[in-house]
Amino acid sequence: MKKYKKLYKKLCSINNLALAFRKARKGKSKKFYVIEFEKNIDENLKKLQKELLEFIYKPKKLKRFIIRDPKTRTIHASDFIDRIVHHAVVNIIGPIFEKIFIYDSFASRKDKGTHKAIEKFCKFMIKVSGNGRPVKNAGDDNQIEGYCLKADIKSYFDNVNHEVLLNIIKKKVGDERVIWLITQILDNFDANKEGIGMPLGNLTSQFFANVYLNELDYFVKHVLKVKYYIRYADDFVVLHRNKKRPEYLKKEIDSFLRKELRIWLHPDKSKIIALRNGITFLGYKIFYHYRLLVKRNLRLARRKVIMLKSGEITQQSFIDFLHGWDGYAKGANSYKLRYNLLLSLKKSSTEPT
Repeated sequence: MKKYKKLYKKLCSINNLALAFRKARKGKSKKFYVIEFEKNIDENLKKLQKELLEFIYKPKKLKRFIIRDPKTRTIHASDFIDRIVHHAVVNIIGPIFEKIFIYDSFASRKDKGTHKAIEKFCKFMIKVSGNGRPVKNAGDDNQIEGYCLKADIKSYFDNVNHEVLLNIIKKKVGDERVIWLITQILDNFDANKEGIGMPLGNLTSQFFANVYLNELDYFVKHVLKVKYYIRYADDFVVLHRNKKRPEYLKKEIDSFLRKELRIWLHPDKSKIIALRNGITFLGYKIFYHYRLLVKRNLRLARRKVIMLKSGEITQQSFIDFLHGWDGYAKGANSYKLRYNLLLSLKKSSTEPT
């Protein structure tokens, strides 16, 4: 396996740091901290470069806050300068690992994403079910043959082992200075156990999540020889014609995760489900002939309408929500719901103040 050396100088170059700045600034150009940094951008980038080259760089304490989207998550936001460093790291080592990622890993990758993952799931469902072959005594056209192992990893980001992750990275990255910088980033998370866990919200966490679970991808694809496998972050599915194979795969995968990666399947969220019952994956309930939004996302949309009508949120806040939510909702059979949301906004804009 090829190892890449002498990466650190390129990582610390002004050109790379400037590119990293532009990426970190994207969508945040009006934030005061971005404006302040940009006022003296040449000096600030040179200062950051000096800290990196002299190995005195130390990331600032993460800011912790809660979001509900609609699932409740604890996010740890990095200082803007540290976000520049994260982009600088991924700019250099990202392409190295992108070459070895499997095709059907869809999270945090260019030209991938949720919709592409759902499209691939539907293609796999067609193949596994024999083009929608119905089960015996099927009640409707969605009662098709086939099963799905739907699984996720219990508290994945909280349990990533730094030693294991660094050893995986070292298989491809032979520059110890880059490893030093990655260690600084990993150690900046105040976890319950030393050397365990990554913060949600960091670019590097998303990238390292794929690096870590690429080991699982290779085990599933090349050792277990699974054909119909899709992973999105720590959620993954395996589709198969009969039920016994997924049952076997579940045991083998959990054993591999525990032994090699020191993580494990979520006991309540890792199940084998008949395709005819519909599969909940990435916010959708997927049947053979249609897709629905999961209930929690429906509740979120309805709650936003109530908040708009009561004045709890502004029209602009509702529009901002609608832009993101509508793109997600288009992946399901949701025309009527999306139309009603737009109608709520129209009614609100014409009401007297």
